[in-house]
Amino acid sequence: MTAIRTILFVMFDQLRHDYLGCAGHPHLRTPHIDALAARGVRFSRAYVQSPICGPARMCFYTGRYVHSHGASWNGVPLRAGEPTLGDHLRAAGMGCWLVGKTHMREDAEGMARLGLGRDSAAGARVAECGFDVWERDDGLRPEGPDGFYDDRGALAYNAWLRGRGYASANPWHDFANAGRDGAGAMLSGWFMANAGVPAAIAAEDSETPYITRRATAFLDQAGEAPVCAHVSYIKPHWPYIAPPPWHALYGPGHVVAPLRDARERADPHPLYASFMDGRVARAFQDDRLRERVIPAYMGLVGQCDEAVGRLVAHLRASGRADSTLIVVTSDHGDYLGDHWLGEKDLFHDPSVRIPLIVVDPRPEADATRGTVCDALVESIDLAATFVEAAGGAALPHVLEGRSLLPFLHGRLPAAWRDCVFSEYDLALGPHAARLGLDPMRARLHMVFDGRWKYVRVEGMRPMLHDLADDPCEYVDRGADPGCAGVVAGMEARLLDWALRPAQRITLSAGRAAALRGASLRRGVTLGLDDGSELPAELTALYRGRPRPGPGGSDGAA
Repeated sequence: MTAIRTILFVMFDQLRHDYLGCAGHPHLRTPHIDALAARGVRFSRAYVQSPICGPARMCFYTGRYVHSHGASWNGVPLRAGEPTLGDHLRAAGMGCWLVGKTHMREDAEGMARLGLGRDSAAGARVAECGFDVWERDDGLRPEGPDGFYDDRGALAYNAWLRGRGYASANPWHDFANAGRDGAGAMLSGWFMANAGVPAAIAAEDSETPYITRRATAFLDQAGEAPVCAHVSYIKPHWPYIAPPPWHALYGPGHVVAPLRDARERADPHPLYASFMDGRVARAFQDDRLRERVIPAYMGLVGQCDEAVGRLVAHLRASGRADSTLIVVTSDHGDYLGDHWLGEKDLFHDPSVRIPLIVVDPRPEADATRGTVCDALVESIDLAATFVEAAGGAALPHVLEGRSLLPFLHGRLPAAWRDCVFSEYDLALGPHAARLGLDPMRARLHMVFDGRWKYVRVEGMRPMLHDLADDPCEYVDRGADPGCAGVVAGMEARLLDWALRPAQRITLSAGRAAALRGASLRRGVTLGLDDGSELPAELTALYRGRPRPGPGGSDGAA
């Protein structure tokens, strides 16, 4: 099998699984991503391990579930010492570089405890989620009376914009994410009423083409070195405003009716009711605002698709295409008014299900090109996939996902999973306090087996949806006595999952097996009467005269 020399790991932020032409969207045109689906495999049932940006991404970057790596919310640092994709790929002889967003926060206290400074190679990698950094751009630079949301957000991009003549204190907002009225005043993309106006920036200078150019520049200088390039875009994430001509490609007539039903509001689970009462959810319950925002979102998706086309064209022009594994995915979805919600957060498919397309250029994948795989796939599977593609050793004691390469090569993996899991830490959001939940126990856990989607809510009744009878997830059967057996079965699955040996990452199963009985051969011979119970070689050093010591004496008087 020929070697994979390059992994192009493309991630879009907040791209829904069904907002692609190849996924069946009736209006949205995504020819470049569709072309990749025709060359590879589209995984139709891929799920993230948390529907929140930070923890979701840490799962991609560690190959581990949220309560294994511990970074459970935006801004919760990934602890120093947690093994990452970069660590595993470098061990396999492949570099691992970032161009764009990670949403990672460094564990400054842990780094100080270990004596790791950002000015060292090891410290820089620990601070950047295991990546070497070509350019980190988390893409968000909102500013309020108390300062910036992220002091490091869009710093290089802002400097570049000023060099292009976009003169302001914060051109990320003032030009890339705001339009203009007739008098020249800003029409901020933070206000949904402005979603339909064009951003006050040339399309080529907007965020998505900028990151694409930075990515191609990285690939140009990488030469023949084996590398994983994580090209991580902020769009189509809010603010919902697009540059011309992307702002005008779609209109209200292209907006798909929301997936929502009056039954969801009749007697909702208290937690679901709290989410539906949030400010963003209430905004997306207004069809007038949906019809302004969604065309802008679709325009941003179109611009993302164009970026994929440029990346693929660059691979071909540079001669890398035949040795590059390409992945296109997202960190989570966006409700866009479905289920009376906005943003992400809960576990309906518009939020927790993601697009995932993988293209393996090697002949071994020829038989599966253009196919759709409906196996239950988790985002943590990509790390194991990349390690295998790079020729690295399998690490099942560390990586909790499984390689997808067998699916690509037409082989059904043995004993593939029959359910997927996702987690949500309620402690750092408003809903735990609103509902009087103990912040130390305010957790949500989802398990989905392809039919039943079960959400365990600490301190409250569960939520349960039967996607066979109710594919749109309108009817919550968590309190239905007739589903008590299903609830018990899903609880058992969660317990089994929670009891997995997830923390013994410093010792493989093979090494553990090799250590069985090792202490006996190293002189630990407990429970013997006179030693005759064991082979003589195991007690030989405990018989006869003492051996000569370092000075040559045997200790005899």
